[in-house]
Amino acid sequence: MAARMGSCNFLVRLFSLPLFVFCLCLGSLPVDGKQNYKDALTKSILFFEGQRSGRLPKDQRVTWRSHSGLLDGSLAGVNLKGGYYDAGDNVKFNLPMAFTTTMLSWGTLEFGGRMGPELNNARAAIRWATNYLYKCATATPGKLYVGVGDPNADHKCWERPEDMDTPRTVYSVSPSNPGSDVAGETAAALAAASIVLRSTDRRYAAMLLTTAKKVMEFALKYRGTYSDSLGSAACPFYCSYSGYKDELLWGAAWLYRATKKSYYLNMMNSLGANDATDIFSWDNKFAGARVLLSRNALLGKDKNFEPYKQAAEEFICRILPNSPSTSTQYTPGGLMYKLSGSNLQYVTSISFLLTTYSKLMTVSKHTFTCGSIVVTSKTLRHLVKRQVDYILGDNPLKMSYMVGYGANYPKKIHHRASSLPSLRKQNQAIKCSDGFQPYYYGSNPNPNILIGAVVGGPSQNDAYSDDRTDFSHSEPATYINAAMVGTLASFV
Repeated sequence: MAARMGSCNFLVRLFSLPLFVFCLCLGSLPVDGKQNYKDALTKSILFFEGQRSGRLPKDQRVTWRSHSGLLDGSLAGVNLKGGYYDAGDNVKFNLPMAFTTTMLSWGTLEFGGRMGPELNNARAAIRWATNYLYKCATATPGKLYVGVGDPNADHKCWERPEDMDTPRTVYSVSPSNPGSDVAGETAAALAAASIVLRSTDRRYAAMLLTTAKKVMEFALKYRGTYSDSLGSAACPFYCSYSGYKDELLWGAAWLYRATKKSYYLNMMNSLGANDATDIFSWDNKFAGARVLLSRNALLGKDKNFEPYKQAAEEFICRILPNSPSTSTQYTPGGLMYKLSGSNLQYVTSISFLLTTYSKLMTVSKHTFTCGSIVVTSKTLRHLVKRQVDYILGDNPLKMSYMVGYGANYPKKIHHRASSLPSLRKQNQAIKCSDGFQPYYYGSNPNPNILIGAVVGGPSQNDAYSDDRTDFSHSEPATYINAAMVGTLASFV
């Protein structure tokens, strides 16, 4: 699409879109100069349908996608169809996928009451992931499957997921090749999803929770990082830089939330997971676990959880810009800036933690201090709103970093399926190297609009070049969106 709403070219392209997409594009206009959080929420959830792997359902709304990965798991003699491609590639990495599932579930658990008609879509997005993760955990006794697709071969190609001709290698962890990190995160995902889905399918939710318990026991019994076990299949793509202790704490925290059993509280206390942090991501879960557990201290007045509350507030003090203990940079335009690679993943994840803690503070009428600065729920809420509004277009470039939202958004995102003609437009297969020219290196906008995708975002100077080859800034990812869903719902 053209960059401006008033462009004739934009109107011509717009009226050629399916009606559903057309309505979504029109709905993204800000209301009275303010951001349209309801529309952004709708699109942030719709994005996940564009990331689906497997046989697509009849109610699939992202219609330029088709079935893919229908033989996934066959090399290991199991059925591993389904799940999500993590970002702009065609690989299923279970560590970020499970984190995505946990964050979608947490956001729905905390703010599902504000989602309105999007609640069912959020549940569907969660269930698409858990159907796959459940198979990974139960297909073969003594194994946890943790990924499908050779990432090294995949990243040498630029082809549609529907055309994949790279090896769909199956990766797993086991007692002899442990992966406590990916197992702990899988347990967290299944446990968190079980809470969300209890009200609509109690039997399915119980099945997820039973499996979560077994996977957690596996993570505890056979300790080690999956990066060490899988080598180049995990690194440099999703190395477990933080180790596995954070995932054990995270998994146990979610199982405690789901079961209320003291067994998991004792497990958490025995881990000695006291690492200080100023980040929260698919790799490092310490801050998330502490905010999650703070609920018991703030709302339940349970002193057993006081250390987690204290650690959560120390984390927040490292985030707030005016705090004497802050270790967080902000761009001139006011965006939280953590790392150069896909920085918005940290912005959306940390913003969700602040949103959730703000909610807890409001309900419990709690305040705390960072040095001499008094922090209230409004303090956190104000900072989060600034981050969300920046992503949606209130920034120096006046660019929305959510595709399809607003008039000006990234048109050349680093995403194979979006950048290549769909099967409906070109039925002939596009082989591994055939997609680089003219699509990957070309200057044309992506032919398929991946509505709702949040890209990696601008530089520390608020600069952004709409460049498909600049993956650290132009690539969307499931875990960027997953963390933003709950926050957007809280503003609706």
